[in-house]
Amino acid sequence: MNNFIPGQRWISDAEPQLGLGTILSVEHRTVSVHFLSTEDIRTYARQNAPLSRVAFSAGDKIKSHEGWQLTVESVEETDGLLTYYGPNEQGEFSQLPEAHLDHAIQLNRPAERLMAGQIDNSQWFGLRYQSWQQLNRLAHSELYGLLGARTSLIPHQLYIAHEVANRYAPRVLLADEVGLGKTIEAGLILHHQLLTERARRVLIVVPEALVHQWLVEMLRRFNLYFSIFNEERCAAIEEHSADINPFETEQLVLCHLGFLQDNHQRLKQAVDAGWDLLVVDEAHHLQWSEQESSPEYDTVELLAAHTRGVLLLTATPEQLGKASHFARLRLLDPERFPSYQKFIEEEQYFQPIAELVEQLLSDEPLDTDKLQNLQQSFADPRLNEKIQQLIENDNTDNRHQLVNDLLDRHGTGRVLFRNTRSAIQGFPERHCHPRALPLPDEYATLKTGNIQSQLCPETAYQKNWLAIDPRVDFVIETLKQNHPHKVLIICAHASTALQLAEHLSRKAGIHAGVFHEQLSIVERDKTAAYFADMEDGCQALVCSEIGSEGRNFQFAHQLILFDLPFNPDLLEQRIGRLDRIGQTQSIQIHVPYLQSSAQEVMFNWYHKGLNAFEQTCPAAHNVFVQTREALASALQSPQKNYTALIAHSHQLHQQLDAAMQQGRDRLLEYNSCRPDVSQQLQEDALHHDQHNFIADYMEQVFDAFGVNNEAQSDHRFILSPGNHMLGHFPGLSDDGMTITYKRNLALSHEDIHFLSWEHPMVIHAMDMITSSEMGNTAVSALPYQNLSAGSLLLECLFVLEAPSSENIQTRRYLPPTTIRLLLDEKGRDHHSQLSHAHIHHNETPVDAETASMIIKAKQQECRQMINTAEQQAGQQQKQIIDTAMDNIQQSLQKEINRLESLIKMNPSVRQDEIQYFRKQKKQLEQALQSASLRLDAVKVIVTT
Repeated sequence: MNNFIPGQRWISDAEPQLGLGTILSVEHRTVSVHFLSTEDIRTYARQNAPLSRVAFSAGDKIKSHEGWQLTVESVEETDGLLTYYGPNEQGEFSQLPEAHLDHAIQLNRPAERLMAGQIDNSQWFGLRYQSWQQLNRLAHSELYGLLGARTSLIPHQLYIAHEVANRYAPRVLLADEVGLGKTIEAGLILHHQLLTERARRVLIVVPEALVHQWLVEMLRRFNLYFSIFNEERCAAIEEHSADINPFETEQLVLCHLGFLQDNHQRLKQAVDAGWDLLVVDEAHHLQWSEQESSPEYDTVELLAAHTRGVLLLTATPEQLGKASHFARLRLLDPERFPSYQKFIEEEQYFQPIAELVEQLLSDEPLDTDKLQNLQQSFADPRLNEKIQQLIENDNTDNRHQLVNDLLDRHGTGRVLFRNTRSAIQGFPERHCHPRALPLPDEYATLKTGNIQSQLCPETAYQKNWLAIDPRVDFVIETLKQNHPHKVLIICAHASTALQLAEHLSRKAGIHAGVFHEQLSIVERDKTAAYFADMEDGCQALVCSEIGSEGRNFQFAHQLILFDLPFNPDLLEQRIGRLDRIGQTQSIQIHVPYLQSSAQEVMFNWYHKGLNAFEQTCPAAHNVFVQTREALASALQSPQKNYTALIAHSHQLHQQLDAAMQQGRDRLLEYNSCRPDVSQQLQEDALHHDQHNFIADYMEQVFDAFGVNNEAQSDHRFILSPGNHMLGHFPGLSDDGMTITYKRNLALSHEDIHFLSWEHPMVIHAMDMITSSEMGNTAVSALPYQNLSAGSLLLECLFVLEAPSSENIQTRRYLPPTTIRLLLDEKGRDHHSQLSHAHIHHNETPVDAETASMIIKAKQQECRQMINTAEQQAGQQQKQIIDTAMDNIQQSLQKEINRLESLIKMNPSVRQDEIQYFRKQKKQLEQALQSASLRLDAVKVIVTT
């Protein structure tokens, strides 16, 4: 066990960027260390603390925390503490107690290992260099956090995620129409914020029926492992430790709204736990009026008031009225939206701007008088200058520049994102194929007052319903007619799905997969993969209502609705399994229904009243609310004439749909997906996918760690633990796994892991490589005509990094940056003549015994070359830091100026957002001044 003494200086092997730590206290089992450069305190187990004692030797140059430097001549130890003696820069003999050492000093461990003859394989040295290069590239990428998810690269989704995720503590309303991917947009934002460490703790609150859907979406698409919290889990945690807040035991938590709403103690614990981001789905169901609010609304309001960032996912705003829309906005910013009346007045104020933008986006000639009137109403000289430029020269560029400035100033443009199908292209056609079937006498005589039982009579029939129900033969007939095309069959209940699938296999020889809520996630994945397999998989998949939620089956285009749900939202969810943006074929919807039954009423209400099978119907929910009682009555008595109900529903639908189309805020739609920006993001993303070298990199990683990597057909690889694997490889189970680097393959096969630079396995692998000592020394031989045989070259990899924390995020502006030098014994740099790749492909390994002999014989020369390299790297350090400082000035100061200008016109800009950027800019500049340069790896090359 290490002999720790308070006041000693130690360094973290796992986190060398923390600089020097000071031992604060030593207990029987633990030791606490204070890292002054970052103000972090770490507590470690004494027995296996990842710490190294900082002790310098004669000849070393060390720096005090006051900035002066000393060359060590001797070292004295008193009571376990060291004092260094030697001349300072002025040549004066000085002493430097270890307590006064510069807190940012980091050990030159590669040099120590090299001199000690600890030599690694050159393969590891190469991996180390590549890892640092990739980490730096990713940190500078505008798309980092948005490309690694199992999602299609769809412009409007990339645009929203890019716009929102880069904000400080975003508080926005995501209100895209159904099928446009609100959940994906929210997931991309979460993924980006977590990867960039802008958020660490996230709480997702959803209706109970959607808990599993969110769990699956976050896990399978984004590799985010959320923990489901309910009363049982919280009670179990408290039973184990009564003093702990259950919500503090996990970073990523998912729960249903009713759980928090019905239990004040749990709600208080959730609030007290503190979150960086709160996500609320189905927010349009939260009821609010100026007179009162629902318990559900109050619950979310309390959580939102105590959370920095909030994402609300909702149906199209104003679909339920302006007051409902306002209720969502006041959850995001009650100070910005204090009263409903003021909100209405503001909307009228922005109407002239909306009309002007409509005109600017069209080919209509400009209304110069309107422009001049607006010019007089703006206090922003920059905006007025743009208007004047357009008046003098009406061209496309000037129009677009003015539109972009006006969009920033539009009322809710910063907090509300809404895309509609009419504005976004790429959706398939839908065709309905109804089949009226005779009602069995056994069903006709059933006595039930339950609507669900009337719509699904097989659940109320006590005998073998499969023998009497004509829908069964219809399914068999449809499957045979459409063979070998994939067919998705959806019914309301898991029991119906199980029995139907068994009957198809036993009576018709058709093997169908079954997908229902009683299966585990792994079982669902296997079933989905079997259905997705185009060669050897099953033709049909029978799903229950809940079991199919959150799944993407857009590789199929044939859908059988075995029964119909009472709620139109559920119908759209069913069709949405196939009708998604990116679907390449028309969707064929087969609807069998029993004549003279509730099923026939339901079909006609959907088809003739709403046209809900062949078109999405945003107004369906409102029609359902207004006709619900009459519809329920018709379902109870299907023999009665219900044509008036159908006619009334059709009329209501037309009126509401027309009102929604007329009320479309095209300015908002444009702001939710600016075509030029979104298209550029997509082009950049596609280019990244086409020129992605992750497969080559990971092949080297697997080889180095001893992971079996077996190539299969169609860009698949099977990973499994090798017999000589170096410990546990992150994310790899004993059973192995199938991976791909191809997005399209991963989208159609959810059982295959999609490896990208953002996948946890890749991130952890790079972290293992860069944080360990493996590969930080190497020796090899290389043919090189510019030097005589037997000469030495020293390839040095320096890493420049600044102290980072959650608040200042220095890695965004100065990520770990590699400085590569290749010096000969005279100090000349050859890195431009000999690239790292050239050396890697042409060098010859040197065995360990010979390498040790070379280092021992040339130790003095190696030390001198390392010292020279440090001096040359230090010269480059200033230039890199200056560039980072310029980036801070250009990006942060530009954003501060923009927000300060905007807040004069658009109150939705929050003052705390501006203050955050001002504070961050100041702290970043201070942190960059403390950036330290350390030797990360060194390779001795003998020329031949």
